[in-house]
Amino acid sequence: MKKKTGFTLLELVIVVAMVAIVVSFAIPAMTTFTKNDRLTTNINILVGHLSYARSEAVKRSRQVNICTSSNGTACGGGSWHDGWLIYVDANNDGSLNNGEEILRVQQALGNNNTITAPTAQFVYDDRGFIAVGGGATVDLCDDRTGNFGKQLQFNNTGRVSLRTNTTC
Repeated sequence: MKKKTGFTLLELVIVVAMVAIVVSFAIPAMTTFTKNDRLTTNINILVGHLSYARSEAVKRSRQVNICTSSNGTACGGGSWHDGWLIYVDANNDGSLNNGEEILRVQQALGNNNTITAPTAQFVYDDRGFIAVGGGATVDLCDDRTGNFGKQLQFNNTGRVSLRTNTTC
């Protein structure tokens, strides 16, 4: 007579319990990983746009501004996490006027990420130096509290440096 093979009910319950224990540890870690990845993605988008604005100012030998924009066509009307735009300030008056070229537009950030900055506009002069906003810091946080945030620090030459694990 052949021996029958298979799992008993007790073996199946033990395996399901072990899988449940492993999953209960994995889900919180995955949530933290996802939130950290979203913060990194959003700070990289902002750094990329700031670098682009700086390089365009040097390339065009003109003042280039990056300002908050909630609608993508005008400055103001929101905060940094609502979106921003980059434009060439042809008359150097610090405002977006008719006929001035909009270079890039960034839509609102999602995922409960917020950007806090001391000014609603950063201005790069024709040398790539930051004319308005020098010495400032920009904080990017999400809905967590603690040392999960990221911070950009501007120096007067227009370069930004990144600090991680800042307090939100």
